[in-house]
Amino acid sequence: MFIGEYIHTIDNKGRINIPSKFREKLSERFFITKGLDNCLFVFPESEWNIFEEKLKRLPLTNRNARAFVRLFFSGATQCSIDKQGRVTIPQNLREYGKLEKEIAIIGVSTRIEIWSKDIWDDYNNSANISYDEIAEKMAELGI
Repeated sequence: MFIGEYIHTIDNKGRINIPSKFREKLSERFFITKGLDNCLFVFPESEWNIFEEKLKRLPLTNRNARAFVRLFFSGATQCSIDKQGRVTIPQNLREYGKLEKEIAIIGVSTRIEIWSKDIWDDYNNSANISYDEIAEKMAELGI
């Protein structure tokens, strides 16, 4: 399970350090793709395979399903960590996530999310304001 929040920087070659606690849980190969809310999703290979199977079952006739699958897979890249604990984020994903200098790397149970620190701060501040409201809505889902 991935948990926690880490602040790092992205270098001018697009490389980021993956926190050591996360490196231990990532497989040798993992996948980075466009996430939601302008972040990037990082999936260990095992979780990628589970999510891929779910996406394969979506109906081809559903416009939203086709659009999501296209965006999800077209933005994806297979990665590995170098000897210094870094991964290179491709330019298209850096642009999508608006990753420029400071980044937030957060654990979200089965995946990691990579955020621009500014966007993460804005999101986190707005989420904290409505945290009680979110919790109430989660109760409707049985949480």
